[in-house]
Amino acid sequence: MEGTVRVRFAPSPTGMLHIGGLRTALFNYLFAKGHPGGVFVLRIEDTDRSRYVEEAEEDIVNSLVWAGMDFDEGPGKPGKFGPYRQSERKDIYEDYAEQLVEQGNAYYAFDTTEELDQMRERLQKSGNPSPKYDAITRMSMKNSLTLPQEEVERKLEEGEEYVIRLKVPRRETIRFEDEIRGFVSFESKGLDDQVLLKSDGMPTYHLANVVDDHLMEITHVIRGEEWLSSAPKHILMYEYFGWEPPKMAHLPLIMSPSGGKLSKRKAETEGIPINTRDYIEQKFEPEALVNFLAYLGWSPGDDSEIHSLEELTEMFSLDRVSKGGAVFDYKKLIWYNEHYLREKPAEQLYPKIRTIAEEHGITPDKAYMLEIIPLMKERVSKIEDFITQGKFFFEDPEEYEEQAKKKWKDDSAELLEAYLEKLEDIDDKYFKADTLKSNLKEVIDAHDVGFGKLMMPLRIATTGMGHGPDLFPSLELLGKETTIRRIQRAVEELG
Repeated sequence: MEGTVRVRFAPSPTGMLHIGGLRTALFNYLFAKGHPGGVFVLRIEDTDRSRYVEEAEEDIVNSLVWAGMDFDEGPGKPGKFGPYRQSERKDIYEDYAEQLVEQGNAYYAFDTTEELDQMRERLQKSGNPSPKYDAITRMSMKNSLTLPQEEVERKLEEGEEYVIRLKVPRRETIRFEDEIRGFVSFESKGLDDQVLLKSDGMPTYHLANVVDDHLMEITHVIRGEEWLSSAPKHILMYEYFGWEPPKMAHLPLIMSPSGGKLSKRKAETEGIPINTRDYIEQKFEPEALVNFLAYLGWSPGDDSEIHSLEELTEMFSLDRVSKGGAVFDYKKLIWYNEHYLREKPAEQLYPKIRTIAEEHGITPDKAYMLEIIPLMKERVSKIEDFITQGKFFFEDPEEYEEQAKKKWKDDSAELLEAYLEKLEDIDDKYFKADTLKSNLKEVIDAHDVGFGKLMMPLRIATTGMGHGPDLFPSLELLGKETTIRRIQRAVEELG
């Protein structure tokens, strides 16, 4: 079908899916799904076998599915453009590399690693800080442009190791229009004669990427800014093959809050999880992460901030993606997570919370848990906080938070004992939040003290913490016997 938008997310399985990779996938997904019949392809770029990580592909697929970005074609979802792993397409690339050699746009290079090192050393000594294998240096190297034809043929016949390099013109301006940055131009003298086919017969990223994007009929290449410097080599190859290049869009870098690119090291020092798997393990709401990532370098042009994946699909366009870097604001992500937790009904949250409770050795009663969830919703940032901060709903506090103990004053025990007398007189069936509150008011009036003087010790005694959900409905849920037992113990322990 003419005019169908086809995009691809093409990660390398060299490690777990980075959060920046998930954002690239998201922008591709939103762009594809925002066009009628748009197709989102997952292609695994596994040509670098030395850095291949066994479980990385599974992690990439799991991450996309978790985030709600199911791909239309890819490993395990065959379309007519497969296979979708580059390691399974090896023979295809060889033919195209040979075609470029025959056309005079590429050449065989027989240089050994030592010879390449010597060339770089020689050039550095003569004052070239970043030596390259290019239009100038290629003429002093061991390749099919400098060796006699017979010798080249002999080397090939004898199975001598070689690579195929792209023959980059010496003086040419390479210009293309980027959907985000406008017109971009590069001088060819700044480019090296890129290796296209390695000595093991595997293609490099550059050749495989161009050939696959063409054969898979990809219409738009949306990828990170770090690939911008490779784009001119890709444009040259499209020109040499006589193919129409796809439209290109290079997304802004994700920046660290302290400035500079969000590297693994920076993320670690700033407490930002770097891989998608970390967000899954830390039980973030997938909708929150997706909503947050969509705003990393894109905005809808108004003040709105909360949008589902479906809404983002309708709103997204490349012309609203910024050129400048986008700062990863972890606090903002937490804000999104809190929002999505509050939006979900208790029934929907319960299965996840039950699983977390069981991991903590607690088997909650469903009806009881469904009463706790609304009480705690306004207080939690992540779903496991329902259990870690709400543990007092299930078991007596074993110890009291250090910070909270500082708020236990000389008259705390006396006030609590006065309150205890009131509680003991309440009939079990009238042990309700409003009764508990009015009783507390009577005690503080009788002792002529402020609300906090009794409220804080009561919270510490019954929950072990100096903060938490609304106290009186919490005590109503705990019930008379538990509340009294905990107060008596705190009076003994804290005096």
